[in-house]
Amino acid sequence: MGYQPVPAAQLDELPAESTPLALMLFQTGPREAAQALLESCRARWPRLVVVLVVPDGHAADADWQTALGRALVASVPLPLQLNELSVALDRARFVRDRAGTSHNSTLVYRLVGRGHAMERVQYLIERVARTDSNVLVLGESGTGKEVVARNIHFQSARANKPFVPVNCGAIPAELLESELFGHEKGAFTGAISARQGRFEAAEGGTLFLDEIGDMSLPMQVKLLRVLQERVFERVGSNRSINADVRIIAATHRDLEAGIRDGVFREDLYYRLNVFPIELPPLRQRREDIPFLVEELSARIGREKGINVRVGRDALAVLADYPWPGNVRELANVIERMAIMHGDRQVGAGDLPQRLRQAAGSASGDGVARDSDLPLPEFAPPLDGAAVRLPAAGINLKDYLEDLERSYIAQALAQANDVVAHAAELLNMRRTTLVEKMRKYGLQRAGTASDV
Repeated sequence: MGYQPVPAAQLDELPAESTPLALMLFQTGPREAAQALLESCRARWPRLVVVLVVPDGHAADADWQTALGRALVASVPLPLQLNELSVALDRARFVRDRAGTSHNSTLVYRLVGRGHAMERVQYLIERVARTDSNVLVLGESGTGKEVVARNIHFQSARANKPFVPVNCGAIPAELLESELFGHEKGAFTGAISARQGRFEAAEGGTLFLDEIGDMSLPMQVKLLRVLQERVFERVGSNRSINADVRIIAATHRDLEAGIRDGVFREDLYYRLNVFPIELPPLRQRREDIPFLVEELSARIGREKGINVRVGRDALAVLADYPWPGNVRELANVIERMAIMHGDRQVGAGDLPQRLRQAAGSASGDGVARDSDLPLPEFAPPLDGAAVRLPAAGINLKDYLEDLERSYIAQALAQANDVVAHAAELLNMRRTTLVEKMRKYGLQRAGTASDV
């Protein structure tokens, strides 16, 4: 990974010319001591940033975020995973290197997922980031194609150079050439001064061509020449400019079908498709939804100062929803919940009605009941000898609480909400059951009796 850890006790022994990349603080320690250490370190290294290490299954605490302020640039869960730590440190390097400059300091978001599909994507990113090969990222809208592109860039040797995104579908065809290659003064009506294009802005770095499938055929010809010869001219100029730029293209369209239909050039396709990476839609990796919700909640906390906690019943609904808008739609829902219910835990009833209805239809029932809530998809099966710990591990405390809550809800339903009868079914004392009902929020006024 290229980073050398140094214990906090040895920071004073670093040579004067040494500049640490990031200060890793553990949320399990005393916050005041961590804040004092940060202040002391930043007095010596003003651009030092913080990577916060949090317990698995938790987001960065609001008090910690406030204490660390803008110095906090990333968080990683315990136990530490090499790929997650690498991305966090690359993000820290990006922010540190651009502190106090005019560069855009937008943070690269880490890819979240512990299922096989996303592990494969992360592996491909790590492999291709070591090279300068062109990359074609494929996937439905909202699956995170730009996140993949940014991760490739920030894990590459070009990480200290610009990452320049261009949405080819959002720029009119007649303006795209000028946008990419720039223009000279007087090149066309309205060109009152010379202007640098995106290729020049990305010199030495990465140019991300999003929605490449929407590019017009004449523009495809011009782009193909740049990829072949590595030179271009501004509009209105005949002076060739060298292009030292790594190209990452992305699209939600079927480019092979576009070739058959005559709307996409086959030679350009093969130039771009040197190393394809295909992103699965969210509905095909539902096991990642709890981890995505955790990451999105932590991101909102960092960026907007709003903490949102999503309850297990709400997570069950989110896991059942088909997500036609993929991760982008999930992010919008979590942000809306943070704005509406940032002061308390979000339950299933707080989610948008259309989402609850669609999730209910997908599971064959229009109503979500406590007794119907599935256990987290990342939990092991409950069939005796067949129980196996998933490779990614589980949060055992949450898993057992979900199991207990589900059985209590089923016992109450079977006993027609008579607590004493439900306690007999569960072989526990009535007072113990009442305490657990209160703990899990299962006791509602007028719905359960003691006899």
